[in-house]
Amino acid sequence: MFHFFGERHCLEVNGLDIYHLINQQLISFCLLVGEDRPRENVVCNADGQAMVGGAGVESGAGRQRFHCCVRVTAVQVRKAIWGVAMVMCVCSSWAGSTQLAKLTFKQYDAPFTLTWFTTTWNCLFFPLYYIGYLCKSPERQTPKQRFRECCRFFGDDGLTAKVFFTKVAPFGLLWIMTNYLYLQALRKINSTDVSALFCCNKAFVFLLSWIVLRDRFMGVRIVAAILAIAGIVMLTYADGFHSHSVIGITHVVASASASALYKVLFKLVLGSAKFGEAALFLTIVGGANFVFMSFVPVILYFTHVEYFTSIADLPWAYLCGVAGLLLAFNILVNFGIAITYPTLISLGIVLSVPVNAVVDLYTCDIHFNTVRLIAVFIICLGFLMLLLPEDWDQCLIELSTKLRKREQPVEPAETGTSSGLNWTRRARTSMSTFSH
Repeated sequence: MFHFFGERHCLEVNGLDIYHLINQQLISFCLLVGEDRPRENVVCNADGQAMVGGAGVESGAGRQRFHCCVRVTAVQVRKAIWGVAMVMCVCSSWAGSTQLAKLTFKQYDAPFTLTWFTTTWNCLFFPLYYIGYLCKSPERQTPKQRFRECCRFFGDDGLTAKVFFTKVAPFGLLWIMTNYLYLQALRKINSTDVSALFCCNKAFVFLLSWIVLRDRFMGVRIVAAILAIAGIVMLTYADGFHSHSVIGITHVVASASASALYKVLFKLVLGSAKFGEAALFLTIVGGANFVFMSFVPVILYFTHVEYFTSIADLPWAYLCGVAGLLLAFNILVNFGIAITYPTLISLGIVLSVPVNAVVDLYTCDIHFNTVRLIAVFIICLGFLMLLLPEDWDQCLIELSTKLRKREQPVEPAETGTSSGLNWTRRARTSMSTFSH
């Protein structure tokens, strides 16, 4: 006997529960659809298998599909909420460090000493990572054991002198160069132009990856790179090609280029790093900066290039504020992908441009002429275009196809019911034939 309403009936063939098998296949199918296309779960009833009355099948599989839909949607919503919080934190930390650095130079004009001081704070990366590791991981490795395991990132021999001078020291120099040139640019031009021009590093990363790493060629990213270069020229033109602004723009473009070179070479030489390996690498960079670069601020002090009267007169609040915000920014950028989407983290960087513009508008004499506004806009537009995924065109085609399907009229329910009844009759006929 084969029934679809109310009670549980089964069709047994050679000892197999056919109804149970069909129901399990139906639930598995809808779970698969729910994970891939959560928005279509509400209409994923028995249409794909057999629309037979609807009440009996939907009572079991429908609830399962609903729970799956709720579960997937809840995960996505939670990740999106974390993403919004991450955007705000990245934007505020990056814009805050830029503005505080600008204020620091009014009391202590020492860009290299500030670079050395902020880079030394990278030593806190691995201790902070280890605290998070103890809170989250079920394993309980000692700091020494965790350190040795993360050192495998550098090779089978771990962190040797040869590895340090060939794979770590060059990246430490690029790190210092990036930050130093960025701070030098802040001494010459306003924070809005500096933060906007630094967004060009995304375009430089694409160009270098295309040339060095042989990444996939994408026309939209070439357009974004052209927009970034056009924005640089327009920002230079906005100030009338004065030597002061040209030097500042040169510094920030060189800083963006060094940042892009750092990212591309890291992927080429070291590949991709896990959270612990990235934390260890940045900690080593900070420690090496403290050990090998401490003599430079001393020389600059005695030569009166970056001089201060006494240690008590230094603006320690600003110095520690810049270092703390940069540390927070780097932590969010490097480890934020564990809780949200990488695109949202990048979005926080470009949103720091309007934040800096609002602050500059009320704190310094900045003139937002038409050329400057257009230049900042096209640079930010190019940055956003670079955030598009590689298969963005296919995604648009699939989205338009789904929209067209939803606009098509749905078949009336009577058709499905009648087909279900016919299928039921056929099943009963085949059952009677089998019984005989």
